[in-house]
Amino acid sequence: MTYPPTIKNLIECFKKLPGIGEKSAERLALHILKLDDEIVNLFSQSLMDSKSKIKRCKICNNLTENEKCDLCLDESRNKKAICIVEDVKNIIMMEKSNVYNGQYHVIGKLISPLEGVNPSDINISTLKSRIEKDNVQEIIIVLKQSIEGETTTLYISKFLEKMNVKISKIAQGIPHGTDMDYIDYLTLETAIENRKEIS
Repeated sequence: MTYPPTIKNLIECFKKLPGIGEKSAERLALHILKLDDEIVNLFSQSLMDSKSKIKRCKICNNLTENEKCDLCLDESRNKKAICIVEDVKNIIMMEKSNVYNGQYHVIGKLISPLEGVNPSDINISTLKSRIEKDNVQEIIIVLKQSIEGETTTLYISKFLEKMNVKISKIAQGIPHGTDMDYIDYLTLETAIENRKEIS
């Protein structure tokens, strides 16, 4: 027995999501059939809204429905520090840890010539103007402890070396090669508090 084309298409759609294989996609597709129409409509509308309403913050590159994200609009945050992260997920993790109250800058990728990611592909072109505009005193680099992360950290520190700003990176203690998504909050807090200045 094979599934009707509509179910096959739904299974194929689920398989496009990260970490979803054939069996999981099949289970999810069949579960959709059990949901109330109201939930399915909400699911469908949320997917459409995510593609049509979500954009990048024009200041920090975070996700937002407006020109500027809530974090950039928050006047209570310390504008003298910018934390550089690879991905929006890293901002969420930092915010949950409650160890940082400054600004963010999402670069989007790590430099990796083997994967075709060059320095021109990371989002740092607006960083200098942000530093000058807000009189930023410290840049904190929070990137994955890997060859790509270290390469990107060195490039950013060179890029900003003539700016009058302290550049630091999170302390070791986060295992080399560990994805930032899997760091527990205590380890992250320790790494932030013991960050080292890049000389």
